[in-house]
Amino acid sequence: MYSDFADFIRENQAELLEAWVREMKKQEDPKIASVATDEMYEETTREFIDLLVSKLDGTENQAEFHGKLKDFAEKIVLLGWPIHFITASIHNFALLTYKGMRGKELFFKREDNPEDDAYYRFEKWLASIYNKIVTAYAETWEKTVSQQRQALQELSAPLLPIFDNISVMPLVGTIDTDRARQIMESLLVGVVKHRSEVVLIDITGVPIVDTMVAHHIIQAAEAVRLVGSKPMLVGIRPEIAQTIVNLGINLEQLITTNTLQKGMERALALTNREIAQKEG
Repeated sequence: MYSDFADFIRENQAELLEAWVREMKKQEDPKIASVATDEMYEETTREFIDLLVSKLDGTENQAEFHGKLKDFAEKIVLLGWPIHFITASIHNFALLTYKGMRGKELFFKREDNPEDDAYYRFEKWLASIYNKIVTAYAETWEKTVSQQRQALQELSAPLLPIFDNISVMPLVGTIDTDRARQIMESLLVGVVKHRSEVVLIDITGVPIVDTMVAHHIIQAAEAVRLVGSKPMLVGIRPEIAQTIVNLGINLEQLITTNTLQKGMERALALTNREIAQKEG
């Protein structure tokens, strides 16, 4: 049905490629320009053209085409090309193809039957390709974000044994409900695994402590207490202390310090130890 489009694209690939890269570079994001070389543009656009041609002339079945389309979508997601840049690129390529075919009189007068009309077929082809690529891009993006979120959660709440029976959990970044659950699980598993008598929850790297965050931290500390360990909250900066007071959050059941160093000194004292300077 679209073999004439495929033939035109294949026969004029070099010309279309050059014009398309030129148009893409006019609309590119500065972030893309900083990492995308001319070779990368050419390779990616050539791959896209080959993908279109294989779809248009029917040389591949649907499963093969869908597989290649997913691979292509994953590639452009990993390259960091935003969706608005992709959609603009598809539109530019379609416009270049349309102008080229009209210039070579490959578009004829309108037919009585809409399905035979070149304009109708062109719009139908463009809509089909556009929808498939945007859908594949969205699916790949969601999958990538989900994998990154999972990896971040796995790495963002480690319980680190520092001394015998003393462990530290450094928290960095925003704490939401999902991450709070991960923190709780890591704490409970780690306390038992490392036989921690004292656990220091370090919030130095947490930018905002509001009612919800404080609630999650108190819950985590209470869970640590229930499994027989002493929780400590360290890294309380002046602005966070003021926020906690203004919110009326009760931390009386928690040992608190403003630095990890002071917290470690308290933890050693609680386990009947201290750091002494070696003489000589």
